[in-house]
Amino acid sequence: MSKRTILSFIAALSASISVLNAQNAVDLIISEVLVENRENIADDYGEHNGWIEIFNTSQGTVNFAGCFLTDDPGQPKKYMVPKGDLATKLGPRQTALFYASGKSERGTFHTNFTLKRGSTVYLISNDGRTVIDSIDIPEDLPADMSVSKAAFDAKEMDFVTLDEPSTPTPGSKNGSSSAETGSSRIQRTDPHGWVLTLTSVSVVFCALAILWIIFTYIGKLSAGKGGKGRTETASGKAKARRKGAPDAETAAAIALALDRECGGETYAAIAAALHLYLEGTVHDEESFVITIKRSEGSGWNAKGQTFRRLPR
Repeated sequence: MSKRTILSFIAALSASISVLNAQNAVDLIISEVLVENRENIADDYGEHNGWIEIFNTSQGTVNFAGCFLTDDPGQPKKYMVPKGDLATKLGPRQTALFYASGKSERGTFHTNFTLKRGSTVYLISNDGRTVIDSIDIPEDLPADMSVSKAAFDAKEMDFVTLDEPSTPTPGSKNGSSSAETGSSRIQRTDPHGWVLTLTSVSVVFCALAILWIIFTYIGKLSAGKGGKGRTETASGKAKARRKGAPDAETAAAIALALDRECGGETYAAIAAALHLYLEGTVHDEESFVITIKRSEGSGWNAKGQTFRRLPR
């Protein structure tokens, strides 16, 4: 393998990894922003700076290393999240807090810009162009109050920006914990569970009825194609054998021919057998059944028939 081929493979692999990271990053949102921090949470240097909260709405881990944060749409790559920091891997429904201190040399989670009222904060994908999410900061946002996005249902991840400033909740999912969820709504409307029980039983009954109809139809269809065909074939063969039986004149001719060759006794026995067969007094007319009538006076099973004469 040539050096050029190896370099091309490495470049393609890097591009694929970047695309995958970009696809995962679309699950991130800017969930909360605080501009003027007087008495809110302090950073790891003990300073009260504005901050930007990122939330992972997915059920998987997202690595946002290489993505960008900016407050200027003309500079989408204003602050790049450093690569190689394990802390940039954000778990399911977890948050990451960036301090807008303007001092990026302090670490991964310190941006190189500060926040201003009336501006917009953008989260940019690692391609430096695609806007993953954004949030507008009101002009009249009070100190120690934040602008945030919230989803009031624990299972619903469709976040909306709140109209009014809210009390900051860094490090936790936004929204009212007292909001009515789907289970609490069912409990309120159906306290005894009758509606849920009837619905469940109806679904099960309908499913069983559909299965019964399907299997009944398939069984009749199979029986019609298989059993009917076999019955018609057997009865057809029986009719063919009956139609092919010789008439009285043919039987007589056969008897005369046998008389010439074998003598009177043989011909008489064969003629009697043909007569009984044609009259239908020997065999029962049953499909797929051969009737064998045992004769008690027969000597076929006698032990004397198996003796051999010893040579002299």
